[in-house]
Amino acid sequence: MSGNRGTALVVGAGVGGLATAIGLRRAGWGVAVLERRTALERYGTAFAIHPGAQAALDRLGLGDALRARAVPYRDARIRRPDGTVLAALPLERIERKAGRPELLIARPYLIDALVAEFDRLGGARIAYGQALAEPADVPPGVDLLVGGDGLNSAGRTPPIGRASAPRTIGTVAWIGIAGFETGVYGETWGVGRFFGMTPVEPGRTNWYAAVPEATTADELRDAFAGWHDPVPRVLAETDPSTWIRYEMRHLYPALPAFTAIGRVALVGDAAHAMTPNLGQGACTALLDAEALTRAVAGHGRTGLAGALRAYDAERRRSAQRVAFASRNLHRFVSARRPVLRDALVGLLPG
Repeated sequence: MSGNRGTALVVGAGVGGLATAIGLRRAGWGVAVLERRTALERYGTAFAIHPGAQAALDRLGLGDALRARAVPYRDARIRRPDGTVLAALPLERIERKAGRPELLIARPYLIDALVAEFDRLGGARIAYGQALAEPADVPPGVDLLVGGDGLNSAGRTPPIGRASAPRTIGTVAWIGIAGFETGVYGETWGVGRFFGMTPVEPGRTNWYAAVPEATTADELRDAFAGWHDPVPRVLAETDPSTWIRYEMRHLYPALPAFTAIGRVALVGDAAHAMTPNLGQGACTALLDAEALTRAVAGHGRTGLAGALRAYDAERRRSAQRVAFASRNLHRFVSARRPVLRDALVGLLPG
């Protein structure tokens, strides 16, 4: 590492913010973390961690913590609502190429591992119930402001992306955890809607659904009535009070930069919030965090402007390509006239 060490303020205690805080602490920086919520969110959906993001976690010193609670994802299919298999997801090819499988981990386990590592490294603890209205509110003496506070990031405006804003895409998403293993994994694509299931840990199954409109649990169940087993059973046998409903949104248009004024950097959803179709949200946040902290460690406080330019050059186009691909996949999967879609998917290896 060249130059000297500085002080950073990380806004947001999600995956991207915590991973960045850990990387900066490892580089010797003083780090404070603000989290607007009074406690960390504990909902139990699953994160898919692709091999590239696993390598980033290894470089951040968190690979062992991930593997201690994660399960491999090796067998998944794309199906029609009647259960007909259209294609296999390319999980075997990914594992063969990377030398390691894709992993799935419950969100609370990953967050707990990140918090535990941040605490272990010492320094300031997470300040809950505190937010940042805008970058101008940063206290004196802070060299680097990291916006890891999600789609509505305070760090994004005014210095970055005045025209970019959260946009809805006309789809309602639901997520939950079934208290049994379905043994049937992948996604089922219907007309304007889809349903997915993945393993998450022994005895439980992560599920997610997307529909044009559904405001109640009964409406969601009706939307998937008659679909192949175990889709109706998953919805019938899980407690609706544990389900999470949200409007799918993404950041549009793409930001012209992930950094500003020589001391502001964005990571994760603050920089490139995307639809969840590729399962890359947590992965891109981890890759952002590792790239940013590596650049900062290499340049030091006096070279911070150069570090931020290096980070932007490494991550912006790559992350935005993923976001663009995910949005296009959502359009493809949610087709209201699925005959051509299913025919195209059927050409893939089964």
